[in-house]
Amino acid sequence: MSKPIIGVTSHVELDYKHSLSNDYVQAVIQAGGIPVILPIGIDEDVSQIASSIDALLLTGGGDIDPTLFGEEPHPKLGTISPGRDQLEPAIIKEMLDADKPILAICRGIQILNIALGGDMYQDIYSQHENELLQHSQKATRYHLAHYVKAKEGSLLASVAGTDEFKVNTYHHQSVRHVPYPLEVCGVASDGIIEAIESKGHSFVLGVQWHPEGLAVNGDSIAKRIFTRFVESC
Repeated sequence: MSKPIIGVTSHVELDYKHSLSNDYVQAVIQAGGIPVILPIGIDEDVSQIASSIDALLLTGGGDIDPTLFGEEPHPKLGTISPGRDQLEPAIIKEMLDADKPILAICRGIQILNIALGGDMYQDIYSQHENELLQHSQKATRYHLAHYVKAKEGSLLASVAGTDEFKVNTYHHQSVRHVPYPLEVCGVASDGIIEAIESKGHSFVLGVQWHPEGLAVNGDSIAKRIFTRFVESC
């Protein structure tokens, strides 16, 4: 039986240098998939790419251009990649139309939400009304820093096998308004949205933390996220 081909996006520094943590690659391989890294600059070929891959892994990276959701740059906005911001919404829509699995991580959850008409906080610490947790941990990437509460009956709760668990965290932006068919399925104790999923597709899951690093380090919930993702192809 052939293994599913997983298209994997990558971080792009100022649209001239691609880079990707090996944790993403190894997490896909360990879950039974074959990772294929997708570069920017293939915008005219997204339909062909989407038809050639079995699933899409949207990885972490820099910030997102706020003009994509009708805002201008906040003073705390970090480095953006126009190439990623152009490619990823296009391929997301192709994959959704074909009902192919999507796993969206950190920046990935944000661009997934924006691609469907949602928006985000450009900087949670200056734009959120609540007092917040530390969402960019000062510890190894394998440290579980804070809790996430999963919605009862959600895909996330089913995959995790529990409605509360700990995650790592490295972000200063987050999802804000979530449009249908997406819905919030996981939150931190301070109200920051930590996970979204689609109610209109077979497997579309976005998480704000970094399960790829946890999976390769043996974390059972993170490993199940990747396993379910690959198995859903």
